[in-house]
Amino acid sequence: MNNKIRTTEEDWQQQLTSEQFEVTRRKGTERAFTGKYHDCRTEGIYQCVCCGAPLFSSDKKFDSGSGWPSYWQPVSEQAVRNEEDRSHGMKRVEVLCAQCEAHLGHVFEDGPQPTGLRYCINSIALHLKEK
Repeated sequence: MNNKIRTTEEDWQQQLTSEQFEVTRRKGTERAFTGKYHDCRTEGIYQCVCCGAPLFSSDKKFDSGSGWPSYWQPVSEQAVRNEEDRSHGMKRVEVLCAQCEAHLGHVFEDGPQPTGLRYCINSIALHLKEK
């Protein structure tokens, strides 16, 4: 995904709901167990709500009990990028859309095999394209 999307904050505000903007552009977090995809079992591809880039597949989704949709792998290594996050007095790994740099959530090393990863993603940052 070489073609990064660059747009202004004002354009993002017009395109997104206030909640989507807060999470994806200002690195907010939705409350646990409130997102529309945390318990969703519909098959399909979860796309970035900002730019439509494919991010996660339903066949890589699992119930982590965390209250957020969790995946053990993105659709490709190029779909997301990770960045160190030292906010809130913690050291975590932030997950961003590689195409538009939307904040998606965080990745942790307590997921299932084969990767051992848990991509803990905000529902509001996603759009499910059903199969």
